[in-house]
Amino acid sequence: MLNDKAALRSRLLAARAALSPEQRQEAARALAEHALPLLPTEPLPRADTPPVVAGYVSVGAEPGTRALLDALRARGARVLLPVLLPDNDLDWGRYRGPEHLVRAGRGLLEPDGDRLGPDAVRAAGLLLLPGLAVDRRGVRLGRGGGSYDRVLARLARGGGERRARLATLLYDPELLEDVPAEAHDLPVDAAVTPSGVRWF
Repeated sequence: MLNDKAALRSRLLAARAALSPEQRQEAARALAEHALPLLPTEPLPRADTPPVVAGYVSVGAEPGTRALLDALRARGARVLLPVLLPDNDLDWGRYRGPEHLVRAGRGLLEPDGDRLGPDAVRAAGLLLLPGLAVDRRGVRLGRGGGSYDRVLARLARGGGERRARLATLLYDPELLEDVPAEAHDLPVDAAVTPSGVRWF
């Protein structure tokens, strides 16, 4: 199983690296267009309470999120971004614009400002997850660090009726028939690609 995942990750990362800057830029524009309608619109406790979206800052050849993050803020959403902790768990901080991003370990960009704690993600109505692939069942293949497995487990333990929608941002060829899955792998609700949104 682990060897299958490692081989698949290597193949998908190589395909991403082969994309031109122009292809990546066009994909990022299309992803923002398709993902923006996922912004939660359900009635909120107070009219002045903005919807909360937990996102991430794309790096390298990942499907681009910068345009989407700024569009979400422009729509009035409160956008949370992850902060990697030493144990690979995720804390969260508020996204206040690209000028408030700082370089962190592993080539990541994180928000400056106050840390909100690992449980802050429970306030999100939409969680945008990085990934390398998603299959027809909604099983997501991550990079193998386990950070988002912890986040998803935290959300699953949260209980209650309100649950965040889970969406992974991908390139079109990364929608696969099958992804190797383990017992702890929780499915996502949707995959967003430059071609549109696929619901599971």
